Parts: sequence; C-alpha cells; structure tokens
Amino acid sequence: MHGRRILLVSSDLMASSRLAGVARGLGDALDVRASLAAVATDASYDVVLIDIQSCPDPAAAIARAREAMVATGHVVAFGPHVWKERLDAAVEAGADTAATRGEVMEGLAALLDRVAPKE
Repeated sequence: MHGRRILLVSSDLMASSRLAGVARGLGDALDVRASLAAVATDASYDVVLIDIQSCPDPAAAIARAREAMVATGHVVAFGPHVWKERLDAAVEAGADTAATRGEVMEGLAALLDRVAPKE
C-alpha cells in the first residue's frame, strides 16, 4: 500500500495545517499551495482538493488541476455548505465531486477513501 499524493489549493492556513496532520496520520502526502500557479507543470497527484473560497475563478482552477494530476486522479471542489450553487457549478466545470467545508475538515479520511482508495 502506498500513500496518496494530495494537492490542497487553499489560502486558509488553519485548514491547511489541520488537513496536513490528518493526511500524515493516514500515510499520505499533502502538498499545500495558495494557488495552482505555484504547482509545477510536471507534478502529479492522486487527489486535488480545491477550496473554491480561495479561487477567484473555480472553473479555471479545476481545468488547471486536471493538468496537474495523474490520469486516475480526482478533483474535489469544496466550500461553505451555503454555497450549494457554486459547488454544483464546480462539478459542472469538471470537478469529480463537491463537498462542504465541514465534510473535508471533519471527514477527510472518509472522503479520500471514497474518491481515491488506497491500493
């Protein structure tokens, strides 16, 4: 079993720190970037988590994320539960799934197991 490579795109330092701890506990590697512009073009990820509150253009971020992951990787857009329309729009723009901030913050392990089970 190998650890998953996860990219978190978020400017929320508290969330980043908390999620990094969860990922480490799962044996996964979490790479945190404030924007996708800071991601190397040859980087590959199993999961890309995009905080739509941190992205001025979530659709463009989702398209860029598709370029920065392995072919089987999943893009998960997340944001406040009251942004249901924006989360739905993120899926329409190409995210594999959308989750609320609470689902990501409180249930990252379950979310990762659902979208990218370990081999």
